[in-house]
Amino acid sequence: MSTVQISASDVNKLRQQTGAGMMDCKKALTETNGDFEAAIDYLRKKGAKVAASRQDRESNEGVVIARTSETADRGVIIELNCETDFVAKNAEFIAFANAIANTAVQNKPATIDDLYNLEIDTETNRVKLGEAITDMTGKIGEKIGVSKYEVLEAGKVVAYIHGNFRLGVLVGLSANPAGAEEAGKDVAMQIAAMNPVALDKDDVDATTIERELAIAREQIRAEGKPEAMVEKIAAGKLNKFYKDSTLLNQEFVKDPSKSIAQFLSGVDKGLTVTAFKRVALGA
Repeated sequence: MSTVQISASDVNKLRQQTGAGMMDCKKALTETNGDFEAAIDYLRKKGAKVAASRQDRESNEGVVIARTSETADRGVIIELNCETDFVAKNAEFIAFANAIANTAVQNKPATIDDLYNLEIDTETNRVKLGEAITDMTGKIGEKIGVSKYEVLEAGKVVAYIHGNFRLGVLVGLSANPAGAEEAGKDVAMQIAAMNPVALDKDDVDATTIERELAIAREQIRAEGKPEAMVEKIAAGKLNKFYKDSTLLNQEFVKDPSKSIAQFLSGVDKGLTVTAFKRVALGA
């Protein structure tokens, strides 16, 4: 046991440096005879132990952050998970998620592994994100980690966060004319609400098309329609699916007289969506 007197000011100083709890800081200083550097290492090792002990826990809560670069031609979405809604609503946890998103925008990592190897600023120093996550795990006592990471580049990228960080959307527009930001936000809100399966009908994968046709054929036969009419009616139902489920063909929620494609063309001739990303918490 330490014989060094640990003052309240020493504990508070370590707390300010590490963000750890008062009791954890006092114990760290006690165990290390008041050596601040050793105490910081002690707390980090505690974080690693906590992280290891929580690996089998479910972490389905958290936040989704969507962010664009200063030039608005690149955007990212990250999902940072934790175990409880209480932590997900914590201001420090949300700030940490925002810092991760900012790091991703600035450094352009290709994968989550690359993201984990980037350095991020903490309250005390600059460390790799993987280490910062371990430290944060020890600090909050819950398993945390980045589960999703999406990147989008386009002539104009608009980011949108919906439902108290529960869902994030990126919209890539073909150009950046006057009104593009507002239009992009409207389209992002449409994506959040309507969850399109693809950008346009040509982007729907063959498996989805075959499944929709199979369901349609079964419904038509159950209605007692003649077999000779089945394929024709099924094709009509597939076209209805394209209209309801592909972004550019969907009715614009704010003006159902227009499709999304028509709405964008009205903002600026030829303006369209080149790609989009949608990440819902836990999905």
